[in-house]
Amino acid sequence: MSEYRRDNQNTEEKVNTKIVFESLEILVKKWMDGSLTEIIDDWKWIFTYSKRHRWAIVFYTIMGLISTTLGIISSLMSKFMLDVITGYQTDKLWVLITVSLTSTVLSLTLGNWLGRFNLKLSQKISNDIQSDIFDRIIDADWYELSKYSNGDLLNRFRSDIGTVSGNAISWIPSIIIIVYNFIATFIVILRYDWFMAVLAFIGAPFGFAMSAILMKKRRAYAKRAQEMGSEIMSFQVETFYNFDTIKSFGITKYYSDKLRWWQRKSNAFALEMNMFGIKTGIIGSIFGTITQGIVFGYCLWRLWTRDITYGTMTLFMQQRSKLAGAFSSLVGIIPGFLNSSISAHRIRELVDLPREKHVPQSGELDQYAADGFTIEMRDLSFGYVRGKRVIRRSDMIAKPGEIVALVGPSGEGKTTLIRLILGLVQPKGGDAVIRAANGTELPLNADTRHLFAYVPQGNTILSGSIAENMRMVKPEATDEEIIEALKIACAWDFVEKMPDTIDYKLGERGRGLSEGQNQRVAIARAVLRDAPVLLLDEATSALDVKTERQVLRNIIKQRPNKTCIVTTHRPSVLNMCQRVYRVMDTAITELDEQEAAQMAIDF
Repeated sequence: MSEYRRDNQNTEEKVNTKIVFESLEILVKKWMDGSLTEIIDDWKWIFTYSKRHRWAIVFYTIMGLISTTLGIISSLMSKFMLDVITGYQTDKLWVLITVSLTSTVLSLTLGNWLGRFNLKLSQKISNDIQSDIFDRIIDADWYELSKYSNGDLLNRFRSDIGTVSGNAISWIPSIIIIVYNFIATFIVILRYDWFMAVLAFIGAPFGFAMSAILMKKRRAYAKRAQEMGSEIMSFQVETFYNFDTIKSFGITKYYSDKLRWWQRKSNAFALEMNMFGIKTGIIGSIFGTITQGIVFGYCLWRLWTRDITYGTMTLFMQQRSKLAGAFSSLVGIIPGFLNSSISAHRIRELVDLPREKHVPQSGELDQYAADGFTIEMRDLSFGYVRGKRVIRRSDMIAKPGEIVALVGPSGEGKTTLIRLILGLVQPKGGDAVIRAANGTELPLNADTRHLFAYVPQGNTILSGSIAENMRMVKPEATDEEIIEALKIACAWDFVEKMPDTIDYKLGERGRGLSEGQNQRVAIARAVLRDAPVLLLDEATSALDVKTERQVLRNIIKQRPNKTCIVTTHRPSVLNMCQRVYRVMDTAITELDEQEAAQMAIDF
């Protein structure tokens, strides 16, 4: 087992060595093509978070220097104790034992404490960055944010922020501590033997140079591993999220085979990386053995000629290894520096996304909520892609106390119109406004969204109790208010029969309820919010006609001045609506009573 660990460790060290030189090459290329400023800008952004904890970082650096000094003192004490045992300096035995034990205990204690301190500080910075980035993502423009897949957003939010937060506190302290350790170790060796100091100093960078010469075939192992990990995670998340669909189509074997394909691909990559490590490891081990043999032979010769003691020889061997380790750590910072820059750049892409449109005066509309609001589109044009309009120069109006229907073929713009009403996207031409009873008018934007209750297409019920799902929109709601909302949505008749009624626990995506029951709970949640404007996007598609009509009557009865806008393919709703708009061929067209009646028949 120990040989297996050593093989893995050697492989990892050689791969890390390769990554170091690839990182250096990248930095040189960026310096040559003038793009190094991007890395500097990324690190300036990282340091904005470091500055918030600068005194903690200074303290951490000082403690690290002290810990390194104690380690050097402990090595010197070991040298002196060996000299005592071999017949030298016997009069200092108890002093040496005391100093050695004290420095060792302090070094161990301080090292472990620094590890815990570093973890706590790293978590603090990680939480700060996550909170800031989360707020920026939540407030990002909907369309721009929709260009990123959920898996990519999750990977940036977790993995990249973790990389940045770890280096935000450790990078500068690590450089200072490692440089100090390198210089102090070199001085200790130089104090006893200048030739040994030179030999140890040259050996470390020469070893890295030899490794670089041997590495002709470049492979970005770290990048490939990260990409493969993201792809596998996306496959797993998508599979479990759509588990019901997969089982329903009877294609579980396809997904089982696909999982095994990913496993084979991952194993092949791991073996490829392992073989590369074996090849470079053999040559690296030979070079390391030769270097170690030269140093060891020199020490034996010096010991044989009685120019040094056995304790000094042990110190040489030990400090030479520490010097090489310090150099490796110093050079090894470069990949971390580069990786943090890459992660910071990926995070900054989210931070730099356009913000949603905010109109601060929107809060002034709250005082007119009881009288309801009019939603109006005037000469409206909109398209997601330049030159391609989804809606072109159209008008629409929905007034308090009205049920307004949006009908038309799928994919013609009904859901887009709902997004415009919610302020998720902004018109490319014309106006999309909300108007109070006193005539105050403002453009629809992110700050008017609290005046809406929205029930989208699909299942929007989350895991947890029915009451927890309801209180998402009104945390302070009483049980009585929740029950009343369920009654209005015709959901109480089945909820009251469940164990624990409103405290009945649901699984993910409302598992435990039928599709129609989930829709009624979602509508009840919108009713509980009791906003002046209600948007139902195909929200009654799973209800029978009688229940659908009863729900709409109850909603209007709850607040007579409520403005209700529904998108539907159901004819049963149309004869309840005061206005019916057809969304088709980039136009919003109001239908008269005869056209609406005919459309109901055509449905």
